[in-house]
Amino acid sequence: MEALPLAVTTGWASGVNAYACVLILGLLGRFAGAEDVPHSLTTTPVLIAAGALFAFEFVADKIPYIDSAWDAISTVIRPTIGAILAALLSGEASTLHQAVIATTGGLVALLSHAVKASLRLAINTSPEPVSNIAASSGEDVAVAGVVSLAAFHPEAALIIAGVLLVIGLIAVYFAFRFIRRGYLRFKAWREKRGNSSG
Repeated sequence: MEALPLAVTTGWASGVNAYACVLILGLLGRFAGAEDVPHSLTTTPVLIAAGALFAFEFVADKIPYIDSAWDAISTVIRPTIGAILAALLSGEASTLHQAVIATTGGLVALLSHAVKASLRLAINTSPEPVSNIAASSGEDVAVAGVVSLAAFHPEAALIIAGVLLVIGLIAVYFAFRFIRRGYLRFKAWREKRGNSSG
């Protein structure tokens, strides 16, 4: 596996769902012949821990407002896991190269986490839970697909992760413009209503 493309790809995936990323890499390394996955990710304790944490996040991520609270808690966790995975995947690279790869993985994870958390905050302005479930399920599928592809075709996965990150950033921009406009309209309506009743 190419270290830098893989660092970016797993960084993106870690920012969305770090435990799923670790679990999928570990399973692919252990059972699907992805030889370049570090052995430490394929051990039984790591797989059990990642599986248990993924199961918890799978549920928490689909409940409005609980998902945003979980995202707040994960602000440090997801980028840290992204950096650790990138460092592990850099293998025999020089110390400086490992540091660059780990930093890249951590920064991409932080950016994709910020996109996810922002979009979830925007989605939570809608009172129904269906949008949360759909968004979370879509994220789970995207992480599984991109990480699985990255284990065998890192360059192709890098392109897909990059496109998904750019789409996410654009979606955040438009979502918050829409929310801001709605808030300003609501505020103007309240002021108008307050003036007319006074």
